[in-house]
Amino acid sequence: MFKRFAITSAMVLAMSTQSFAADISVEGAWARASAGMARAGAAFMIIKNTGDADKLIAAKAGVSKRVELHTHLHQDGVMKMRQVESVAVNKGMTMLKPGGDHVMFMGLDAPFKEGESFPLTLIFEKAGEINVDVQIKSAGAMGNMQKGMQHNMNKMGHGKGNMKSE
Repeated sequence: MFKRFAITSAMVLAMSTQSFAADISVEGAWARASAGMARAGAAFMIIKNTGDADKLIAAKAGVSKRVELHTHLHQDGVMKMRQVESVAVNKGMTMLKPGGDHVMFMGLDAPFKEGESFPLTLIFEKAGEINVDVQIKSAGAMGNMQKGMQHNMNKMGHGKGNMKSE
Protein backbone atom coordinates (compact mmCIF):
# COMPACT_ATOMS: atom_id res chain seq x y z
CA MET A 1 0.00 0.00 0.00
CA PHE A 2 2.76 2.46 0.97
CA LYS A 3 4.67 1.63 -2.23
CA ARG A 4 1.66 2.48 -4.42
CA PHE A 5 1.13 5.76 -2.49
CA ALA A 6 4.80 6.72 -2.94
CA ILE A 7 4.68 6.03 -6.69
CA THR A 8 1.43 7.97 -7.11
CA SER A 9 2.81 10.91 -5.09
CA ALA A 10 5.99 10.97 -7.18
CA MET A 11 3.95 10.97 -10.41
CA VAL A 12 1.73 13.86 -9.23
CA LEU A 13 4.78 15.89 -8.15
CA ALA A 14 6.53 15.29 -11.48
CA MET A 15 3.43 16.28 -13.45
CA SER A 16 2.92 19.48 -11.44
CA THR A 17 6.57 20.53 -11.87
CA GLN A 18 6.33 20.01 -15.64
CA SER A 19 3.14 22.06 -15.89
CA PHE A 20 4.77 25.00 -14.09
CA ALA A 21 7.77 24.91 -16.42
CA ALA A 22 5.46 24.65 -19.41
CA ASP A 23 3.74 27.91 -18.36
CA ILE A 24 6.96 29.94 -18.59
CA SER A 25 8.85 30.67 -21.82
CA VAL A 26 11.77 33.00 -22.45
CA GLU A 27 12.38 34.77 -25.76
CA GLY A 28 15.03 37.01 -27.25
CA ALA A 29 17.66 36.83 -24.50
CA TRP A 30 20.44 39.27 -25.32
CA ALA A 31 23.27 41.32 -23.82
CA ARG A 32 25.24 44.31 -25.03
CA ALA A 33 28.87 43.92 -26.06
CA SER A 34 31.24 45.26 -23.41
CA ALA A 35 32.61 48.75 -23.83
CA GLY A 36 36.39 48.43 -23.56
CA MET A 37 37.44 46.43 -20.52
CA ALA A 38 34.15 46.79 -18.63
CA ARG A 39 33.90 44.34 -15.71
CA ALA A 40 30.09 44.22 -15.68
CA GLY A 41 27.34 43.35 -18.14
CA ALA A 42 23.60 42.78 -18.23
CA ALA A 43 21.15 40.46 -19.98
CA PHE A 44 17.67 41.36 -21.13
CA MET A 45 14.77 39.20 -22.39
CA ILE A 46 11.03 38.67 -22.62
CA ILE A 47 9.49 36.21 -20.17
CA LYS A 48 6.01 34.94 -21.06
CA ASN A 49 3.80 33.31 -18.46
CA THR A 50 0.55 31.57 -19.42
CA GLY A 51 -0.11 30.24 -15.92
CA ASP A 52 -0.16 31.42 -12.33
CA ALA A 53 2.11 34.20 -11.08
CA ASP A 54 5.73 33.18 -10.48
CA LYS A 55 8.97 34.93 -9.53
CA LEU A 56 12.42 34.96 -11.07
CA ILE A 57 14.50 34.42 -7.93
CA ALA A 58 18.03 33.89 -9.25
CA ALA A 59 20.20 33.30 -12.28
CA LYS A 60 23.52 31.61 -12.90
CA ALA A 61 26.09 31.69 -15.67
CA GLY A 62 29.75 30.84 -16.04
CA VAL A 63 30.76 34.26 -17.43
CA SER A 64 31.31 36.25 -14.22
CA LYS A 65 32.11 36.04 -10.54
CA ARG A 66 28.54 37.00 -9.54
CA VAL A 67 25.14 36.97 -11.22
CA GLU A 68 22.41 39.13 -9.65
CA LEU A 69 18.91 40.37 -10.39
CA HIS A 70 18.78 44.18 -10.69
CA THR A 71 16.37 47.01 -11.36
CA HIS A 72 16.64 50.75 -11.96
CA LEU A 73 14.98 53.18 -9.56
CA HIS A 74 14.35 56.88 -10.06
CA GLN A 75 15.37 58.65 -6.82
CA ASP A 76 15.80 62.39 -6.36
CA GLY A 77 16.02 62.96 -10.12
CA VAL A 78 18.72 60.32 -10.57
CA MET A 79 18.46 56.80 -11.99
CA LYS A 80 20.06 54.27 -9.64
CA MET A 81 20.63 50.56 -10.16
CA ARG A 82 19.82 48.24 -7.24
CA GLN A 83 19.95 44.50 -6.61
CA VAL A 84 16.53 42.90 -5.98
CA GLU A 85 15.60 39.58 -4.39
CA SER A 86 13.20 38.64 -7.18
CA VAL A 87 11.38 39.83 -10.28
CA ALA A 88 7.62 39.28 -10.44
CA VAL A 89 6.54 37.19 -13.43
CA ASN A 90 2.78 37.63 -13.54
CA LYS A 91 0.51 36.10 -16.16
CA GLY A 92 1.28 37.72 -19.48
CA MET A 93 4.59 39.25 -20.50
CA THR A 94 7.46 40.52 -18.34
CA MET A 95 10.23 42.43 -20.11
CA LEU A 96 13.74 42.56 -18.71
CA LYS A 97 15.06 45.62 -20.52
CA PRO A 98 17.60 48.43 -20.35
CA GLY A 99 16.51 50.98 -17.75
CA GLY A 100 14.37 48.38 -15.95
CA ASP A 101 14.71 44.88 -14.53
CA HIS A 102 17.66 42.84 -15.81
CA VAL A 103 20.16 40.09 -15.00
CA MET A 104 23.49 41.65 -13.95
CA PHE A 105 26.91 40.02 -14.35
CA MET A 106 29.54 41.40 -11.95
CA GLY A 107 33.25 40.70 -12.43
CA LEU A 108 33.15 39.44 -16.02
CA ASP A 109 35.72 36.73 -16.81
CA ALA A 110 36.15 38.32 -20.27
CA PRO A 111 34.46 41.19 -22.12
CA PHE A 112 31.21 40.37 -23.95
CA LYS A 113 31.96 40.35 -27.70
CA GLU A 114 29.35 41.11 -30.34
CA GLY A 115 28.24 38.01 -32.24
CA GLU A 116 29.07 35.57 -29.43
CA SER A 117 26.64 33.96 -27.01
CA PHE A 118 26.64 32.27 -23.60
CA PRO A 119 24.32 29.99 -21.62
CA LEU A 120 22.26 31.43 -18.77
CA THR A 121 20.13 29.52 -16.28
CA LEU A 122 17.11 31.37 -14.89
CA ILE A 123 15.70 30.07 -11.61
CA PHE A 124 12.00 30.58 -10.94
CA GLU A 125 10.26 30.04 -7.62
CA LYS A 126 7.67 27.63 -9.10
CA ALA A 127 8.86 26.75 -12.60
CA GLY A 128 12.38 25.84 -11.49
CA GLU A 129 15.34 26.21 -13.84
CA ILE A 130 15.06 27.30 -17.46
CA ASN A 131 18.17 27.43 -19.66
CA VAL A 132 18.50 30.12 -22.31
CA ASP A 133 21.17 31.19 -24.78
CA VAL A 134 22.09 34.88 -24.52
CA GLN A 135 23.08 36.50 -27.83
CA ILE A 136 25.57 39.35 -27.56
CA LYS A 137 24.61 42.38 -29.66
CA SER A 138 26.41 45.69 -30.33
CA ALA A 139 27.39 47.94 -27.43
CA GLY A 140 24.57 50.38 -28.26
CA ALA A 141 21.86 47.78 -28.92
CA MET A 142 18.35 48.32 -27.59
CA GLY A 143 17.20 44.76 -28.28
CA ASN A 144 13.45 44.17 -28.23
CA MET A 145 12.67 47.64 -26.88
CA GLN A 146 12.32 49.04 -30.40
CA LYS A 147 9.87 46.28 -31.35
CA GLY A 148 7.88 46.87 -28.15
CA MET A 149 7.83 50.62 -28.70
CA GLN A 150 6.54 50.16 -32.27
CA HIS A 151 3.86 47.78 -31.00
CA ASN A 152 2.74 50.35 -28.40
CA MET A 153 2.75 53.14 -30.99
CA ASN A 154 0.51 51.04 -33.26
CA LYS A 155 -1.91 50.42 -30.38
CA MET A 156 -2.14 54.16 -29.77
CA GLY A 157 -2.96 54.86 -33.42
CA HIS A 158 0.52 56.17 -34.20
CA GLY A 159 1.62 53.25 -36.33
CA LYS A 160 2.25 52.92 -40.02
CA GLY A 161 -0.29 54.80 -42.11
CA ASN A 162 -1.51 56.95 -39.21
CA MET A 163 1.33 59.44 -39.11
CA LYS A 164 1.62 62.46 -41.38
CA SER A 165 4.94 63.12 -43.04
CA GLU A 166 5.96 66.72 -43.21
